Amino acid sequence: MSSIPYSIEVRHLTKYYGSAPAIKDVSFTVRPGEVVGFLGPNGAGKSTTLRILSGLLRADSGEAYLDGISVARAPEQVKKRIGFMPENNPLPDDLRVIEYLRYRARLKGVSGREVKARVDEVMERCDLTRRARRKLIGSLSKGFRQRVGVADAILNRPAVTIMDEPTIGLDPHQILQIRKLIDGMRGSTSVILSSHILAEVELSCDRVLIINQGRVVATGAPAELRAEFFSRPGYRAEVAGSDDALAEALSPISSGIQTRSEAPDPEGFRKITISSETSDDLSERLLRALAANRRLRLRSFERHNPTLEDIFLAATRRSWEEESPLIAPAEKPSRQTPAEPC
Repeated sequence: MSSIPYSIEVRHLTKYYGSAPAIKDVSFTVRPGEVVGFLGPNGAGKSTTLRILSGLLRADSGEAYLDGISVARAPEQVKKRIGFMPENNPLPDDLRVIEYLRYRARLKGVSGREVKARVDEVMERCDLTRRARRKLIGSLSKGFRQRVGVADAILNRPAVTIMDEPTIGLDPHQILQIRKLIDGMRGSTSVILSSHILAEVELSCDRVLIINQGRVVATGAPAELRAEFFSRPGYRAEVAGSDDALAEALSPISSGIQTRSEAPDPEGFRKITISSETSDDLSERLLRALAANRRLRLRSFERHNPTLEDIFLAATRRSWEEESPLIAPAEKPSRQTPAEPC
């Protein structure tokens, strides 16, 4: 583990494509060994930020340091300390796994005497030794190809590993395997994980960075972000009955009760989201009121724990409102900056 306080330190990065800002005043840090989820809508600035961190693109202003080294002043040194797994892994179909990894190890500057040991090490970590060692890459399943991509990324024992959509296109069993690989990387390398599968990010990451319209709009552990964006408890129920009956049941509990309903199913039940202006837990009172009203039928009730998807939507919605409070959030996506170049 490194003795420096941050494996990544980003200060006020700004980058324009023409007159359009791709990122604006982006700042964040990542600690050594930390797994961080990097989230944002398409065109939000994720790819631009990661390309600057990798030394592939120069920022117009601001500074970025990786493992204490300035990315702008020493990009070649930085590249030696980064492992990168792209979304669409460009693996050669006609090479065997072990041939490919030995070739990649030499490209990454692993000395000749260490190549065999290093390749054996990453193949063991990624569970490639027994079933895929001498197979042609073109014959591998999507899950095994992703493992080869992870093995490639960590060959040079990087200070920082960037993983772009590592579980996309995988089945649930394969996703679990990749998640275990990421868990095994925690502590030995800092991981930046970019993904649209928010449930996987929540399970895999210590902390989350959310970027929207080129700005970091939220950062913290999922529990911290829940407290920031959802300070009051929420509830969900499945109920059959009229709006009048629902109002009759809930109005005595609190004047600040608000509900949002979905369309009813064929049996007449609809999903209701209930929120309140009070931070008190109203679970028991709400459950009793809904169950006791004879004009309603209650099929289920739960206190809702906001997911990372809820947090993501709340953070991006707030950033749209702060950017232009006169425009409704629903209209905002058309005002985002153009998608970043590939």
